[in-house]
Amino acid sequence: MKIIDGLIQELQQERISAREVINRIPDDKWDWKPHEKSMSMGQLASHIVETFSWVDSIYGVEVFEFDMANYAPEVAGSKAALLAAFDEKLDAAIAVMSQQSDEDVMVNWKMVVDGNVMMEMPRIVVTRMFMVSHTIHHRGQLSVYLRLNDVPLPSIYGPSADEQPAG
Repeated sequence: MKIIDGLIQELQQERISAREVINRIPDDKWDWKPHEKSMSMGQLASHIVETFSWVDSIYGVEVFEFDMANYAPEVAGSKAALLAAFDEKLDAAIAVMSQQSDEDVMVNWKMVVDGNVMMEMPRIVVTRMFMVSHTIHHRGQLSVYLRLNDVPLPSIYGPSADEQPAG
């Protein structure tokens, strides 16, 4: 077993709940947001999916020059389009990750923004932070958005208040 295999297994587990949370977004709430500074449901869900495409930057280069001035976040036009992208991007990320050796994942990776080093750490740490933890964080935000709109929440790490086991 390679070092990266544990993260791949974790992403496969997170896929189930993240996909279900996104699937619960009501079509008429795609543009809803809890505050003017917040992302809309559609933007937040799209951001979750976009994080999977970052694997190319993590494993494709050792120094990633992030151009904030030209960055345009991906925003899907519909839930159906986003769910299709979700599976495609996550499968592609897992394919890239599965090709990495233990030596590859321990290579130091650097993110540079406007000439400033924002972070420098082994790729495995970046993968955990930017793909796994980042996705979990935003899925949590999205579940709060759903709760604020009285949408029943799915089970994530155990039963939700809306999905109790029969007993």
